[in-house]
Amino acid sequence: MASSRVLNLTRAHRLALLSSRRWLSSPPLVEVNPREVGMISGIPEQHLRRRVIIYSPARTATQQGSGKVGRWKINFLSTQKWENPLMGWTSTGDPYANVGEAGLGFESEEAAKAFAEKHGWEYEASSSLACPSAVHL
Repeated sequence: MASSRVLNLTRAHRLALLSSRRWLSSPPLVEVNPREVGMISGIPEQHLRRRVIIYSPARTATQQGSGKVGRWKINFLSTQKWENPLMGWTSTGDPYANVGEAGLGFESEEAAKAFAEKHGWEYEASSSLACPSAVHL
């Protein structure tokens, strides 16, 4: 008696999972085209026309393992930098100046390119770029 009850509960659970999978696999209601993601997200127009560099960072001199090798990053070219006369720090008015180093990392070059295209950014890909901030396009 108890085993048939467990069997019925198992069947009910499977049916619930299958019906939820079908529901989640329905076609999307809204189709998002490339270059539209940036416009929908509220990013100002001047930042939608930015140029980015897609690169694979070089291994550091102290790095022995292969843990961080093969990752790809997107870095924005910074246009406005100046030295702060009070502190001597380098300042910028660019909100995306440090985004690439901190947050935009990808497993493959194709994933990084797809992300840039999705946001409508022009990009240049390079696998042997050691310091992307040194490049001025």
